[in-house]
This record gives sequence, structure tokens and C-alpha cells, in this order.
Amino acid sequence: MADNETLECVTEHERILQEIENTDTACVGPTLRSIYDDQPNAHRRFMEKLDSRIRNHDREIEKMCNFHHQGFVDAITELLKVRADAEKLMGQVTDTNRRLQDAGREVTAQTEEVIRCRIQQRNMATTVEKLQLCIPVLEMYSKLKEQLDSKRYYAALKTMEQLEKVYIPRVSQYRFCQIMAENLPRLREEIKEISMSDLKDFLESIRKHSDKVGETAMRQAQQHRTFNSAVAKQVHTGHYSKPVYSLSGRTHMHISNGLLTDDDTGDEDEADEEVLTAQDLVDFSPVYRCLHIYTVLGDRETFENYYRKQRKKQARLVLQPQANMHETVEGYRKYFNQIVGFFVVEDHILHATRGLVTRAFTDELWNMALSKIIAVLRTHSSYCDDPDLVLELKNLIVICADTLQGYGFPVNRLFDLLFEVRDQYNETLLKKWAVVFREIFESDNYSPIPVETEEEYKLVTSRFPFHDPEIEKQDFPKKLPMSQSVPQIYTQVKEFIYASLKFSESLHRSSTEIDDMLRKSTNLLLTRTLSSCLQNLIKKPHIGLTELVQIIINTTHLEQACKYLEEFITNITNVSPETVHTTRLYGLSTFKDARHAAEGEIYTKLNQKIDEFIQLADYEWSMAESDGRASGYLMDLINFLRSTFQVFTHLPGKVAQTACMSACKHLSTSLMQMLLDTELKQISMGAIQQFNLDVMQCELFASSEPVPGFQGDTLQLAFIDLRQLLDLFMVWDWSTYLADYGQPNSKYLRVNPATALALLEKMKDTNKKNNIFTQFRKNDRDKQKLIETVVKQLRSLVNGMSS
Repeated sequence: MADNETLECVTEHERILQEIENTDTACVGPTLRSIYDDQPNAHRRFMEKLDSRIRNHDREIEKMCNFHHQGFVDAITELLKVRADAEKLMGQVTDTNRRLQDAGREVTAQTEEVIRCRIQQRNMATTVEKLQLCIPVLEMYSKLKEQLDSKRYYAALKTMEQLEKVYIPRVSQYRFCQIMAENLPRLREEIKEISMSDLKDFLESIRKHSDKVGETAMRQAQQHRTFNSAVAKQVHTGHYSKPVYSLSGRTHMHISNGLLTDDDTGDEDEADEEVLTAQDLVDFSPVYRCLHIYTVLGDRETFENYYRKQRKKQARLVLQPQANMHETVEGYRKYFNQIVGFFVVEDHILHATRGLVTRAFTDELWNMALSKIIAVLRTHSSYCDDPDLVLELKNLIVICADTLQGYGFPVNRLFDLLFEVRDQYNETLLKKWAVVFREIFESDNYSPIPVETEEEYKLVTSRFPFHDPEIEKQDFPKKLPMSQSVPQIYTQVKEFIYASLKFSESLHRSSTEIDDMLRKSTNLLLTRTLSSCLQNLIKKPHIGLTELVQIIINTTHLEQACKYLEEFITNITNVSPETVHTTRLYGLSTFKDARHAAEGEIYTKLNQKIDEFIQLADYEWSMAESDGRASGYLMDLINFLRSTFQVFTHLPGKVAQTACMSACKHLSTSLMQMLLDTELKQISMGAIQQFNLDVMQCELFASSEPVPGFQGDTLQLAFIDLRQLLDLFMVWDWSTYLADYGQPNSKYLRVNPATALALLEKMKDTNKKNNIFTQFRKNDRDKQKLIETVVKQLRSLVNGMSS
């Protein structure tokens, strides 16, 4: 068994040795490890086997060397023989190499030169190729600089866009292109700032010169209106010629910095021949440039918002009037010029640009402006008291409205405002004519107009429609019944109508509306201004009865002339007075009211004059008997009344009769009050007799018919109360009075018991100074008892009446 194991071990070692011999040395490790993993002492036996193998190989090597040794020696011998030939060959090769090097040195130098030239040629070609790519970029950049220097910013932006999108990407690898690309945004911002600065300059310029634009536009509108009116007249008359100027056409004129051209102050004839528009007066290029620039830069919305915001601010400034604008027409004209100029510019911007301003924006601006304009004009026109200035204001409003209407702005509210201005104009006219009327009345002499010749008569009748056949038949010199104020008043009313008509011109109103306005304003003049002046005149203290009589006569003639005023208005407006809505003149009522006031003032002044005479009365109430003649004051009073009523011959009959009746009644009442005065304590029979004489003079005056037209003894009835009372005491007919009291046919029907009692009490006073009753007590005590009985009965009647 041990032998078998030994045999296996030997066989394994043999295999391992073969493997070691045949295997790469890198893979020997696992083979050698297997030696140590085998049986004990296997390592020692393997080493023995290995030594034995090494010895066998050494023997084989030695055998091989011995076998080839002779051949090696022979080879060495042969090499030694070849050595000399090799050295000789080496010398020849070295010499040949030297000669070859010498010959190729020049070729090498030429070859290197050719190579260098070829490299230069290639570099030049590359450079040319690159330069051809860079030159357009540089040219475009140079062009950009020139455009910036010449302020052609919109073209510069287009050039920048080409540089960025086309040229720079081709040569983006070069540093100068990178610098260019970095500079382009900065240049864009500079262009934005410069264009915005130009826009600000434009806005400032247009704000300063908008009044010139508005003045030109309003002048053209006025010329247009005048031209149309002339054409209408020519067409109406059958003659028509072409206009000498055109109202259409909008030619662009570029003016630096947005200022007005120097030609604006040139010859007026050229201005009439050439129609200038907003773009002819203002350079709008800054707006166009800025709009295009911001559009190209993609920031159009910012520009639009800025422009609209600035224009809104400017609109508020334009609409702000000067504090003293209402003092002169130039203040109003400048205000309207600025407004019209502002909206003419906006209208041009609206149509010349696309979307910079919209119709909604301009409408918003206009509505805001319209409200402000109306408020401003209402305020300032209210301060104006000059009708000429108000008329100029109206003309400016009309021209402004016509101008802006031509540009498409709604102006109905402005025309509506004119109705308010018309009312203001009428008020100023009324104030002016009130002064005129007062001056006429103050300068009037209140006496009939003397006419010496036919020419003077025609002169008066040419100013006032007076026709009286009886006066016309009279010989010169003669007098017209009215005073100088009548034709003056009539002329001034016509002047007022003309002045009112001036406001109606160019209002685009129908003849009917103009007729209605004229009639209403004339009615205001008659019913308010003239009526007030007449009423104040009548109430003035220095106006006497003669003046009042003349005023009544004057108002009568003015009243009759009202129909001629209506005809005058009809001739102006060509509107028939039979039209349904035609307003009638109220002059009839005005003059009637004035006449009634004058009549009332006549009655009042007559009564006052009577009172003045009554105050002069100086009766001796305790006189024993009368003087046998009427009192002096009363005779003076009757003479005054007689002369006064003679002046009343030119008055209407009823007025004179009423005045006379009123005077007599007032005189009767005053005399009655004198008798019954409570301060008068006693009256003698002599005083009664004297008083009776005065009343008789009054009755004689009444019966003398101081004013014609009274029937029978109508005027005497004014003194019937006094007459019956005095008769009762003069006759001492108390039995009849008491017996017939209350009967309709009583002789003393108008004697009141209280009146009789009061007078009887004054006569029966037991004062010692009363001589009449002293005689009664001495001579006839029965009569004294009768008086006491009458007093008791009268008191009974009075008490019965009061109960």
C-alpha cells in the first residue's frame, strides 16, 4: 500500500513539473500551492524530484553545447574575415552620406521656404475669408454710428436688429463682435431716452403754441362760414364764383423741434390764400419717431400710456382759465384758442397714428374738457356786465363750436350753453338799457314836443309812429301831445331789438326760434326794465302833477306804438305774427300798469296837496259870527284845483273825472275830520256858519264842472255828508232829524247820529268861555233843556247802533 502511494506521488510530481515547464510563470502559483496541500513530506519529495529534473536538463544542455561548439567556432572565424570588408563598406557609406548631405542642404532650404510661403498663403486666404465676414459687420456698425449721429433713430434700430440677427452671429467668436453685442442694448436705451426727450420737448412746444394752432383753425372756420354765407347769397342772386381759397387738403411740413414756422408772421394776403393745417404749423415728427422707436423696441404700450397721461395733464392746464379772463375779450380768445389748438392736435394725432390715441380717449378728454369749459364760462360770464363783451364771448363760442364740430367733436352742449349766455347777454342789455331809460327820463322836460316846421315834424314822426289827423291839420308851429322821451324810448327799444338780434346770428336757429327769442327779450325789456324805470320815475318826489299827467300821455302813445314794434320784429325775422307759437309783446300791460300807477300817484299827490292847504286852515272856533266870506286857504285850494284840472284836459276822460272826484271826496273827508277832531273841544255857532261858507264854495266849485263828463250834480254829492250835517245845525231841525231817522227819504239821511252827537257835544260845552250857551242859560232855558234831550236821544241812537 505504501508502494502505491509512493508511485502516485511520483506521478503527481511529474505532472506538476510538466505543467511548470509548459505554463506561463504567472500561473505557477496555484500549481505550487497544490504541492503544499498534498500529503506530508510531499514538499521534500517534490524538491528532490525537482533537483533531479534540473540535473537532467543541465546534462542535455551540456550535450547540445558540445554538439554545436564547432559550428560556433567556425562562425566566429567567418565573422572575423568579414570585419575588414565591413569597415571598408562603412567608410564608403559615410562618404556617400556626407556628399548626399552636402547636396540636399540647398534643396532642404528651398523646401522650407516653399513650406513657409505655402503657410503664409494659407493664412492669407483664411484672413481674407474672415475679413469678408467681418467687413459687413463693421460697415453696418459704422452705418449705425452715422445714423445715431444724424438722429435717424428709427433706422438705427433697424440696423441694430440686422446686426443682432444676421451679421454678428456669423463672427460671434471674435472679441470685437462681443463688444458690439454688449453695446447694442445700451445704445437702445440711449435711443429711448433721446426720443423721449424729443417727445417732451414736443409736448412743451405744442403746449406753448397750441393757441396759435387754435387761432389759425378758428380763423379758417370763420372764413369758411363767411364764405358759405357769401356763396349762399351769390347762389340766391344767381351769381356764383369759385372760392379764392381751399378748405381741404392737408400737406405735411416738417419743422424742426416742433416749433412754428417763421412764415407764420408773414404777409396776411399769403395767409388768406394758403390754408394752413395743424401739421403745417407744427412738426409732429418727434411723435412719429418716438412711436416707431417704442414700437420697434416692443414697448409701445409704455409710450402710449405716457403720451396720454401727459396730454391729460396738459388738457387740465389748458382748461384752467386766468383769473381776470372775464375782463377782456382777449382773455376769452386766448382761452378758446388754446382749447381748439389742443384738440386739433389730438385729432391730427388720432388720424395720423394708429392707436397712439383712440377715439374713446379723445371722447373722454373732450367730455372732461366740455364740462370744465361750461363751468368756467358760466362762472366768468356771470361777472361780465358789458353786453359787447358778452356778444364777443358768444361769437367766440360759436366759432369754437363750429371749428371743433368740423373735426368731429360733439358740440351740442356748447350750443346749449349759448342759451344761458343769451340770458346773461339779455341781463346785461337790460341793465344797460335801464341806465339809458333813466337818463332819458331825467333829461325829459315833460312837456309836449314843439314843432316849428314841416322838417321837424317829419323828423319826429320818422323816429316815432305818430299819426293824428287833427294835429296834422294844424298850422305850424304846433305841439305834439307826447314829450321828447317818447320817440327816444321807442328808438331805444328798436336799438335793443337790434342788439338782441346780434346774439341770434350764427346760432343755426330757425327764423321762428329767433323771432321767439327777440319777442321774449323785448318783453323782458318792456315788462321789467322799462316798467321798473317808469314805476321809479312815478315815485320820485320831484315828479309833480304836471309831470305825472305827461307820463300818462306818454304811456298812452307808447302803448299805441306796441303794434309797430311787433311789425318791426316781424319784418326782421320774416315770421308771420299769426304763427301758432308766436309770442306776443306785453307792452300793453306794461304801459297800462305804469299809467295806472301814475294815475294813482296823481290821486295821492292831489290829496297830499289838499292836505297841505288844509293844514293852513286857521279857524277861530269860538267866534260869535262868521266873516261873511269864505276862508282864504280854501279859496287858494279851489284855485289850485281849478288850474290843475285844466291841465288834465289831455288825459283820458275817466282819469280826469276820477281825479276830480277823488279830490272832492278827500276834501270833504278832511273838512269833516277837522270838525270832528278830538282835540277840538268846543265850536261856536259862528264857527259853524263860517265853515258853512267854505263848504258852499266847495259845492260851487263842484257845480262849475271843473272836469267835463260828470252827469248832473254827481260831483256835488262828494260834499253831501257835510251839507246835511251843517244844514242840521244851521236850521236846528232836530225834531225832523229824530222823527225821520232811519227813513229812506229822510232829509238828513247822510247824517250819522254819532257824528251829530260829537258836534253837538262840542257846542253844548258848559265852559264859561262859550258865549252861545251863556245866552241860552240867560234867555231861553227851555232850549237848553231841548239840547240835553236831543243829546240823550242821539246817545240812545248811537247805543242802539252799537248794540
